[in-house]
Amino acid sequence: MKQLCAFTISFLFLKFSLILCCLTEASCFWRIKNSEDNDGDLQRECHFYLGAVDKPIEDNFYNSLLKFRIAASEYEFLLVMFFATDEINKNPYLLPNITLMFSIIGGNCHDLLRGLDQAYTQINGHMNFVNYFCYLDDSCAIGLTGPSWKTSLKLAMHSSMPLVFFGSFNPNLHDHDRLHHVHQVATKDTHLSHGIVSLMFHFRWTWIGLVISDDDKGIQFLSDLREESQRHGICLAFVNMIPENMQIYMTRATIYDKQIMTSLAKVVIIYGEMNSTLEVSFRRWENLGARRIWITTSQWDVITNKKEFTLNLFHGTITFAHRRFEIPKFKKFMQTMNTAKYPVDISHTILEWNYFNCSISKNSSKMDHITFNNTLEWTALHNYDMVMSDEGYNLYNAVYAVAHTYHEHIFQQVESQKKAKPKRFFTVCQQVSSLMKTRVFTNPVGELVNMKHRENQCTEYDIFLIWNFPQGLGLKVKIGSYLPCFPQRQELHISDDLEWAMGGTSVVPSSVCSVACTAGFRKIHQKETADCCFDCVQCPENEVSNETDMEQCVKCPYDKYANIEKTHCLSRAVSFLAYEDPLGIALGCIALSFSAITILVLITFLKYKDTPIVKANNRILSYILLISLVFCFLCSLLFIGHPNQVSCVLQQTTFGVFFTVSVSTVLAKTITVVMAFKLTTPGRRMREMLVTGAPKLVIPICTLIQFVLCGIWLITSPPFIDRDIQSEHGKIVILCNKGSVIAFHVVLGYLGSLALGSFTLAFLARNLPDTFNEAKFLTFSMLVFCSVWITFLPVYHSTRGKVMVVVEVFSILASSAGLLMCIFVPKCYVILVRPDSNFIRKYKDKFRY
Repeated sequence: MKQLCAFTISFLFLKFSLILCCLTEASCFWRIKNSEDNDGDLQRECHFYLGAVDKPIEDNFYNSLLKFRIAASEYEFLLVMFFATDEINKNPYLLPNITLMFSIIGGNCHDLLRGLDQAYTQINGHMNFVNYFCYLDDSCAIGLTGPSWKTSLKLAMHSSMPLVFFGSFNPNLHDHDRLHHVHQVATKDTHLSHGIVSLMFHFRWTWIGLVISDDDKGIQFLSDLREESQRHGICLAFVNMIPENMQIYMTRATIYDKQIMTSLAKVVIIYGEMNSTLEVSFRRWENLGARRIWITTSQWDVITNKKEFTLNLFHGTITFAHRRFEIPKFKKFMQTMNTAKYPVDISHTILEWNYFNCSISKNSSKMDHITFNNTLEWTALHNYDMVMSDEGYNLYNAVYAVAHTYHEHIFQQVESQKKAKPKRFFTVCQQVSSLMKTRVFTNPVGELVNMKHRENQCTEYDIFLIWNFPQGLGLKVKIGSYLPCFPQRQELHISDDLEWAMGGTSVVPSSVCSVACTAGFRKIHQKETADCCFDCVQCPENEVSNETDMEQCVKCPYDKYANIEKTHCLSRAVSFLAYEDPLGIALGCIALSFSAITILVLITFLKYKDTPIVKANNRILSYILLISLVFCFLCSLLFIGHPNQVSCVLQQTTFGVFFTVSVSTVLAKTITVVMAFKLTTPGRRMREMLVTGAPKLVIPICTLIQFVLCGIWLITSPPFIDRDIQSEHGKIVILCNKGSVIAFHVVLGYLGSLALGSFTLAFLARNLPDTFNEAKFLTFSMLVFCSVWITFLPVYHSTRGKVMVVVEVFSILASSAGLLMCIFVPKCYVILVRPDSNFIRKYKDKFRY
């Protein structure tokens, strides 16, 4: 059962690697960890020194030198030293007739480091470190130290020998005053924070956790990252600054664990040194099952003892590694290495190596050979291509930096024609260290190495995605690169084939505090929370947002409106009370119909002008009233159709004037009735006023006052064409604005006062005795007129758009029809239907007109 499980995992692993490695063969690597080696996960720490001699190295030199156990994790450094020194010694143009040789400081690296640490602690940081690195009296040996900066710093503080640090660039070693003899071959991660933020911005990870070591380097990275994150709208969900002291860390460990496990941040950045409390935290979280995407540097490419198995593409560690050139000769050196000269068991070394190119898996035709019991046998049957780590590549460059420094130093001695003679060690080392600072050379694979400006160089990064599978399996795939010297928005490149390789499905998880606001919504930030935490609300009326995570919605132009989803602005349709509309047709037909009826009534009155009923009710005033009613009906047509400036002015003036004529005529008829019955009492003045037609003067006087009011209205604030976008969704309603609302109500109020006066007089005269007394009809007509316009005011002000126009037209037609029906229909009935009633019973010859 156990063998079946191992075979299944290995089969799935190889299948997964084949899918991913189709992206680019040279950027896909796999690894096997020997489970029997317990120190394989330790950070590799080793220190060498290089010296130059003028004689060849004896064949058994390294056999006699390396008589102690080399930890599996240190094999790479030892092989790089073998390869680099061998390559330099075979180069006739670099250090000719000079042999470059190295030794390991103090034997076993870990034993030396532990001893140094104990001695350093016991003497409270002060110790007399014996400098035994000088190999020749007239030369200065150069130390190669790393990757741990702390141990390298201890060595540098108590040694005047030039040291080249091959770990990642560390500002603690960049002190020109105290550590002028320490040089760093790795470039500074000046643009690392920008590269990480660019990656997060690309995948829309806006809610990020950050874990750093509580030291100057971590604080500087936090400052740089926070500045870049703010510019790209990325928020830090939490910042864990892990103390370096283990006792302090253990008191806070549970707090850090809880924060990691409960946070919504699915992406966590780790920045700091290995072999520290920061690494302890990382391994604790892995054991707790924290399923996160870890973003870090290449030194955090560690092997974890995972038990679960997942094929989720984005579930693992994303590392930023300095772009380096491949060293093809290294593979050949490994295959042809003379084990008699270099005491290394190559078969055992292969098993302990971390990464191999995926080409092994792709070229293998028999997957059943891959088991965890016969790995040595399987690797012996296949070609292998070991992949050098960043520290190994830095060590390779460090050896060449030393070689070029020795070469320049010897060249200067020859140029100055100085004879080789013993010198003080300190003086020689000063000269060598000065030369080291200015070395600029091209290594054998074509990379330009400038030792003077390693902190300011435009470092390019390769981005790798790393998976840790059960039983020591691992896979590492290049998914992109970051080139800080490229133009903006071209710096980050993510492989286009990445999604295709997984079957065309998007598997990138999200790491956000709040779900992105889709188009049609905008963000409302929550109080006392980060900018990345917000609520989404739909855009207000007539505003849109056509992108995600919009801070503010955009108001649509005047002639456009927002669609229902609030994502686009649509053109508004022009709307007005047109003759083609059902309401327009209905109102127009009503107006014309009543106008025709009024004309027919006028014709009837003209035809029967000599009948008692026509004569008894002052036929001249009746003619005037009928003609004004015709114009009142027709003026409503000005409200129908496309408004223009002329029609807007005529609407209000014709309405006010013709209705004033009508109402003043009714008032004159009422006054005439009252005055007629006053003639029964003695007195000449009343009779003279009636005979001379004084009541008819009411019409021009009242109309003139209305003309004055309308003239003031037109001069001060005339009506104009207005566009209403609020009343009807998606439409621009074109209508006439009254201009001055006060003037409109003054005109309407004046009409109301005339109607009220007519109603009062008619009401008082309603019971006067006469067969053809029309006071009752006048009273009822004024009651209808006042009721219509009193109802009009609240209805008119509660409506908008075309409905306002309809209400006004309807009020005009209703009030005009009320006058026509209440005053003239009964008379027409008598004239046309009951002609027998059309004679004088009393006061037969009392009036003559």
